Amino acid sequence: MAYLLRGLVLIMFLSVNLTIAVAHDWVNIGLSHIQIAIPTFLYTIFAQAFAMFYFIGIGRLVDNIHLIISTSTNLNELFDEVPEDLSPYLKKVEKFVYDAKLAKRQTIPWTILMLILGMIAFLLGGAHDTGMVEITTHSGVVYGFAAAMTIGFFRQWYYLGKAHLLLRKVKTLFSIPDGQM
Repeated sequence: MAYLLRGLVLIMFLSVNLTIAVAHDWVNIGLSHIQIAIPTFLYTIFAQAFAMFYFIGIGRLVDNIHLIISTSTNLNELFDEVPEDLSPYLKKVEKFVYDAKLAKRQTIPWTILMLILGMIAFLLGGAHDTGMVEITTHSGVVYGFAAAMTIGFFRQWYYLGKAHLLLRKVKTLFSIPDGQM
């Protein structure tokens, strides 16, 4: 799943850069930057929502496992044979909880900033097209969006890899099948 999400955010990153290149007339592909910007931003919303919910889902899974082990209830959901001493599992799961929360804290704010700046840039582009705002206003917000997107892209890329490894460790520790979350 992390590889799919990396692919999605890579396509988003390249699409936004293509839109900016067409707007500056650095590249000519036969379409205006407005014609590219509309599907690009819709795709950006999709890719960012998908990535955000991946991090939220992993955090929720690890929190649920932590709750089961710390309260010693429903242990049969995690173990075929419940071990006598749960302390090694609890210690590992607490590290998993920390790692999952760190990944969410490091990526979701950039995702939200990216979406907000992208929406504002998109709306200001329409306002510029109708003559309501100057091009500098639209361009400034687009550059801010591009900066947030670049930082967010690299953070997401890094933490998607970390979250994928975290998910592998959790599933291996508790013998959870790959298709189950």
